[in-house]
Amino acid sequence: MSYKDTVDLHDIDTLFDTLSQDAESAGYILNPDKEFTKALIRGLIVNQERYGYPSCPCRLADQKKGDDLDIICPCNYRDADLNEHGACYCALYVTRDIADGKRPLKPIPERRPPKEERIKKSRPVESGTTRLSHPVWRYTVCGYLCARENPPEVCPICKAQKERFEEFLINNA
Repeated sequence: MSYKDTVDLHDIDTLFDTLSQDAESAGYILNPDKEFTKALIRGLIVNQERYGYPSCPCRLADQKKGDDLDIICPCNYRDADLNEHGACYCALYVTRDIADGKRPLKPIPERRPPKEERIKKSRPVESGTTRLSHPVWRYTVCGYLCARENPPEVCPICKAQKERFEEFLINNA
């Protein structure tokens, strides 16, 4: 039996409703093709079961959460893809023009850098940085910033989880 066979339709409908409400409250739009969108949601559920986190169903996961934080839905590339192409890479999120049929949905080029580049980029900056009285946390998808001892459990803007925050360092160099 495959993961596809074990996903409960009720789970898909529940996550669809949750994602729809979250998207709407944050100013985003889910793809209006419900069958297509629910297939993507099935993939998110399968990846949650498979890896322990809902990585983008249209990308190959590295299967280590720390290496895949950038592709946990909503991915770090969503907003740039929406701005440039009108849809995110997997087309779960779309702009109003695409949702209303005023603009055609076209393939989105992959924005995620190769693993080697992601590893280099994720190393903390050590020289020339300033430490503040509280760390500043930046959410990697929507850019939300907050200064406190620890990041919030959930982003107040786009509702994603705590592990998607990274410490934001100010470089004086």
